[in-house]
Amino acid sequence: MAAPQLILGFDYGTRRIGVACGNTLTGSARPLKTLARGAALPWADIDAVVREFAPSQIVVGLPYNMDGTDTALTAQVRVFGDELQSRFKLPVALIDERLSSRAAEAELREARADGRQGKRTTHADVDMTAAKVLVEQWLRAQPQPASH
Repeated sequence: MAAPQLILGFDYGTRRIGVACGNTLTGSARPLKTLARGAALPWADIDAVVREFAPSQIVVGLPYNMDGTDTALTAQVRVFGDELQSRFKLPVALIDERLSSRAAEAELREARADGRQGKRTTHADVDMTAAKVLVEQWLRAQPQPASH
């Protein structure tokens, strides 16, 4: 049986980068934080998260239009993924992120409705929850070990 792996996920945006982690043992993920960004990417913050969690895999949401064509951000996200791979020498999976923000908003709405989240939902909440959705999507796509 393979050792459990920690997966770190990034939801790349022009204002914020949502971060989440998950693991292959439980097949679940959780939102971690949102990194604010300006014109330059917050590499010191990204470095700190990668050092703290020591993942074996990185997942990055790749934006597409609903018809499957590239968005204005698609090329930037590919460069971001390449830079993550180059800096950290880890595998980076680019995951189709269509509807991940909608799924995150629905999850947060449900958490508020049943009392798990009392506060108003912010853009940062949506970004890190979208990263969680991406990690869960990657985890579900992995081959399951044969049971005996």
